[in-house]
Amino acid sequence: MSLRDRLDDELKTAMRSGDAMRRDSLRMVLAAVQKAEKEGKHTLADDEMIGVFTRELKVRRESLEAFQGGGRPDLAAHEEAAIAIITEFMPQPLTEAELRAMVEQAIAESGAATPRDMGKVMSLISPKVRGRADGKAVSQLVTQLLTARAATT
Repeated sequence: MSLRDRLDDELKTAMRSGDAMRRDSLRMVLAAVQKAEKEGKHTLADDEMIGVFTRELKVRRESLEAFQGGGRPDLAAHEEAAIAIITEFMPQPLTEAELRAMVEQAIAESGAATPRDMGKVMSLISPKVRGRADGKAVSQLVTQLLTARAATT
């Protein structure tokens, strides 16, 4: 079952059960998917949908921080619920050990030796970890490993 089919089924279930929070969150995600499809002029594949979900999660997390900082616990709770619902559609996150192994493999494949070679490594690793690891964390790990590698040579 594709992510699109699963999203549609979950939306129908939420509508039938009267779960307004889930229904509204799923509609928001579906609208973002449809917008991306319209802009790209093609039906999104599952990996492209993961990118849309990732962007939606980022927006919700930023809103959550703003609402918490602004003293709006009601709106913050709404965003937390939306984040939980969207997260159900994301692939299983990588453990730190799995991520480290993938980054080390990408470094070996690219022949990177210094932090200046970070672009080569990131171009190899980014498609493999999309939706499964935070890009900032991946970037920091790549920098850390390349810096350590450059120091030993």
